[in-house]
Formats: sequence, C-alpha cells, structure tokens
Amino acid sequence: MTAATLLFLPPDDSQPWRWWRIRDDTGEGEGEGLPEVTADDRVVAVAPADAVTLHWATIPARSPAQALAAARVVVSDATAEPAHDLHVAVGRERAGERAIAVVAPARMAAWLAALARGGVDPAAVVPAPLLLPEPEEGYVRAELGGQSVVRGRTTGWADEPVLTGLVTRGEVPRLLDRAALRAAAIDAVAEPVVDLRQGAFARRRRRTTIDWALVRRLAVLAGLILLATLAIDVVRIMRYSFGADAIEQRAATIARQGLPRGTGEGDATRMLDERLAALRGPGQGFTRTAAAVYAIVQAVPESEVTALQFEPSGALRVSMSLAGEGQANTVKSRLASAGFAVESSQFVSSAGRLTGDMTVRP
Repeated sequence: MTAATLLFLPPDDSQPWRWWRIRDDTGEGEGEGLPEVTADDRVVAVAPADAVTLHWATIPARSPAQALAAARVVVSDATAEPAHDLHVAVGRERAGERAIAVVAPARMAAWLAALARGGVDPAAVVPAPLLLPEPEEGYVRAELGGQSVVRGRTTGWADEPVLTGLVTRGEVPRLLDRAALRAAAIDAVAEPVVDLRQGAFARRRRRTTIDWALVRRLAVLAGLILLATLAIDVVRIMRYSFGADAIEQRAATIARQGLPRGTGEGDATRMLDERLAALRGPGQGFTRTAAAVYAIVQAVPESEVTALQFEPSGALRVSMSLAGEGQANTVKSRLASAGFAVESSQFVSSAGRLTGDMTVRP
C-alpha cells in the first residue's frame, strides 16, 4: 500500500472526526477533523461499531446477487426489521464463512453525504470492529476513533459493560496494545473483510484513461456486425439473382415447347413471337381483322359477307352483299371508326341486291 487514510466516522455529531494515516504499511500520523488528502491517498471510512450489526454465516461461493439474497435470509432471521429495508453487505469468503454487515440505509447515506461535503469520496467503508485482529479464542478490545470496540472470532460490537458481559458470558476481553492495533488495522484496510460500499452505495468508477484494449474489441465487434450485415445483403441479392435466372430458364423452357420440333438454338421467346406473328399474319392478323369485320357486318341489317381473302400485306378483302347503298356506307363508316383503313370497289346492283368488295387494312 502506498498511502491510505483511515477516517473514523463519529458515533454522533457531538464528537469530532478522527483520522489515521498509513504509508508504506506503517503508521505515519493521526489527528482530529477532516484531513487533507491528495490524489494518491486512499481514504477508508470507518463506520462506528454501534451503527453496524455484524453476522457470520456459511454462504457457498456463488454470484454476488445470489450471495446477497442468501445473506438477506440470514439477516431476516436475526432482526425484527424487514431485510429489504436494511442495507446488507456481504464480505469475501474466509474459512467457509462470510461476514455480513447490516446498517440502516439512512445512516449510510448520511455518512456519504457528510464525507462528500468535506470533499472525500471513500474507497471503502469498513465497520470498526473489523479493524481489530480476529482472535483465535476469546475476545479482544481496543479504542478506535473515541469508541471502545470488542471483537470475537464471529462477533463484533461497541463495548458496553452490560452488553459485553452478556455476550462474553463474563469473560474479560483482552486489551490490544497500540502497536498490535495499528498492525491489524493496516492489514484490515489492505483487504477489508467486508465493505459497506455495495449495491446502491457502491462507489462510481471514473475512467481517467482510455482502455485501448476495450476500444479494439469494440472495433472488432463493430466490424463483425458490419460484415454480417453485408453478408446478409449479398446472400439476399444472390438469392434474388438465382431466382430470376430460374424464372427466365423456366419461361424459356415453356416457350420452347410451343416451337416446332427441329427448331435451332436461340432465344426461344423471340422465336416464339416470330412464329406467332407468322401464324397470326401481318398487321393485326387474319383472326382479329376478320372478327372485327364480321361483328360490324352482323350489326348492319340485311348485310352479309360472301367471301374473304387475306393478303400477305395484312389487308383483308371482303366481298359483301347488301340491301342498298345505305348499308354499304354504314359498314364502311363503322370499320373506319374501329381503326381500319377501308377502300371500296365499285358496287353493282343485281337481282335487287348491291354487291362489291371492301379492302380493310389496319
């Protein structure tokens, strides 16, 4: 330990603050009031013994949350107050047992507030009895910060004649000399049996330097996330591309089924369109043109088609027999309205009917 200051919290406001200073594992000085601390000093606050209740229990090694839950069960069996209304701190395991410290949350908050007003943020808050050495047998007693404190192997309390006699069953605690007390306090501060700064009262850590190892790990994780995102997009694009290729291949296969046997290699869709155009004929094709002509002629009374001739140019020559010139003009105008170009030949009258030809082009 380079430097540490033990700051004794007064049992009540009428008593002064006291402090011990330790440097290089030896006592350097002591005094009253709030000491001046430097950035290198590690301040350890010492809670008065009459404000903290200590228990020892066998709690197997487990997560901090599970250990705290088990400690609350132990405390609830030993106190009249609900355990969830108390601040419970669990110490490290020693010889199969753990120290459990219980303090009122309001008292803990008041201590930290008073220390903060003095510009002190303690690294730990240790119960005063735990600064005494653990006796192999019996009990030890010492003066700490203006208060007499007693500790047994699994007990610790503020020394009061009646209470001490009941706990020790008449055995007189052994008084520690100053050197033994200082040596025990130095060891206790270096590795506290239990620290009250846990849970809601844990000290907030301040990062003064950049953890480059953590930065590198975060950068690697970010890079892996980006790669994973890119890989997902690439897989999706490939999937769509393969699906489109499969659809085109299937369309080509279906189109080739409509071609005659022996058709050479090539674009099946294009060849199917060419065959369809050949079968349908030029222009709008024979079927569509003839259907339009028949629909119009049937709608004109006393008109009929007598012959059809589809020419390679896409024109359809229609021979008709009509009742008169009025019907011929009606058929011609309706064909023009349907989007066809119509040319009429000379109509002649025979046997009371008018016959002639009309050439219909798209």
